[in-house]
Amino acid sequence: MTIQTRQLGDLTVSTMGLGCMGMSEFYGSTDEQQGIDTIHRALDLGVTFLDTADMYGPFTNEQLVGKAIAGRRDEVQLATKFGNERRPDGSRVGINGRPEYVRAACDASLQRLGVDHIDLYYQHRVDPSVPIEDTVGAMAGLVEAGKVRHLGLSEASANTIRRAHATHPITALQSEYSLFTRDLEDEIIPTIRELGIGLVPYSPLGRGVLTGAIRQGTLSEDDRRTTAYFPRLNGEALDANLVLVDKVRRIAEDKGVTPGQLALAWVLAQGDDVVPIPGTKRVAYLEENVGAADVRLTADDLAALDAAVPREAVVGERYGDMSSIDA
Repeated sequence: MTIQTRQLGDLTVSTMGLGCMGMSEFYGSTDEQQGIDTIHRALDLGVTFLDTADMYGPFTNEQLVGKAIAGRRDEVQLATKFGNERRPDGSRVGINGRPEYVRAACDASLQRLGVDHIDLYYQHRVDPSVPIEDTVGAMAGLVEAGKVRHLGLSEASANTIRRAHATHPITALQSEYSLFTRDLEDEIIPTIRELGIGLVPYSPLGRGVLTGAIRQGTLSEDDRRTTAYFPRLNGEALDANLVLVDKVRRIAEDKGVTPGQLALAWVLAQGDDVVPIPGTKRVAYLEENVGAADVRLTADDLAALDAAVPREAVVGERYGDMSSIDA
């Protein structure tokens, strides 16, 4: 059970990455040592593409990742993000793409991570008040300074991607993509493929619902997925979406895999330039996710999944407030 590699532009990464956010915030209780153990197991399995951000914690997730990779930095393709500005008490300032903030945020991330460079540095959300050319120009300065190797965007529109890429080559776009979220297919995926930009899907398991483990009342009260911020995962919307999950489960049973493995295999089958970053804070779930890399889907399997989860059948917006998503 080991992972191979894929290309995001000219950056070689593991076929699957590991989203580290939930080790520090948002998805219920956290345990730093458990998170570190999960990262160590990921590296042992060849999952070397690690994803964090300064706003996770805030700040503590980068520190956790830094501890976990100490002594193993050369094995890792390290990705972090800036732009969702938060205060130390966790309160939100807003989206910030100002050049001076870009430089300060990078220096702070390098210090927390305990490294001398970041392999892939993303703008976490597009700041509509700052021309993308100015933000990416500042990011390009970080490349010139040797602090960053490659640049990325997250949740950017096709137009923003083109403008950014014209300023400095963009290596990867990180945006939500799964059986439950496929709007990227209309314009954004064709655009990034035209430009040679890789895709890094976050929430490739639909924030866990595609694993089949989430039902009404299964999440703890301190799990943010229980709030109105995630309409798809609550109330009647969740009931409707679980009907779709049950269809995925039946296909998975026929193939002898778990629903989560099938959902991840679907993402992986969308192209060799697609590298999902399923998040987990537990070794057992990590190992289950890694198993998805060995699941081979036939044309009939893909057609069956398309029929089981039609794009228009998913109920509810992915966020309660979509205003931070570049359109």
